[in-house]
Amino acid sequence: MNEPGSSARPAEARTWRELVSAARAVLGDGNEAMILGEEAAGSSRADFILAMDTIPEDPDRARFGALVEQRSHGAPLQHVVRHWGFRRLDLVVDGRVLVPRPETEFTVEVALGELAARDTPGARTLAVDLGTGSGAIACSLVAECPGVSVVATDLSPAALEVAELNRARLDPGEADRIEFRLGDWYSALDPAMAGGVDLVVANPPYIAAAEWHDLDPVVRDFDPPEALVAGETGREAIEEILQGAAAWLAKKAAVVVEIAPHQATAVAAFASRCGAIGVEIRRDLAGRDRVVVARW
Repeated sequence: MNEPGSSARPAEARTWRELVSAARAVLGDGNEAMILGEEAAGSSRADFILAMDTIPEDPDRARFGALVEQRSHGAPLQHVVRHWGFRRLDLVVDGRVLVPRPETEFTVEVALGELAARDTPGARTLAVDLGTGSGAIACSLVAECPGVSVVATDLSPAALEVAELNRARLDPGEADRIEFRLGDWYSALDPAMAGGVDLVVANPPYIAAAEWHDLDPVVRDFDPPEALVAGETGREAIEEILQGAAAWLAKKAAVVVEIAPHQATAVAAFASRCGAIGVEIRRDLAGRDRVVVARW
């Protein structure tokens, strides 16, 4: 007897439409089933829709089945397809790095605004991306701001491997404006940069240790813990970045740091205690406190 929703036709005779319909029943999400179909077929959404009533080649059908199985076992969709869209870019993503999220796209938007405010015609600005992970922020800055060079740091050699893969996906003129450095926050920077940085930007860990077990399993079980958990308060990395900023920033330059909404008041107060002359909390598109901007 056939499973509910299955077809009596053998799998090798099924069209993409039938395979996607069966995957939708397994995953409970029609859009994810379509994304996995596109990935297996190696085609765009538009081309895949046009091919829905065709019978896939054996290798494509087998790949689709393997992708659906991975996703049904709880792997993040981004890890299953091994790449993901972020602003204008398509980034390599796997278990070595934090999956780039819409909140961080907003962080980039704020950072670009700060760079635009400092832009001088014909001058090159310098940005530092601390804890770059996949390189999402650094790559977006050079792709969207022609006048900026970025030095991006990370303590994880594995994360920098992914960041290098994403740099290689940029146009050469953009890729040449990124330098990756291995090390912990500011310690990876060249001391000669002190006092000359136009922007420091970061999406650091900002989850408290006690919050770890309450995370969605798709995050807790697959993203690197060190990219998520900062310590007992969740503010440890944020505070380290703010505390060290003054030594590196040029006059009236800014630090842009992604935060959890409930941290906004404490983080703003800490930035002021560190000597910031202006502190703002920016709200994301959902209206949540998401980014602290501090200037020295």
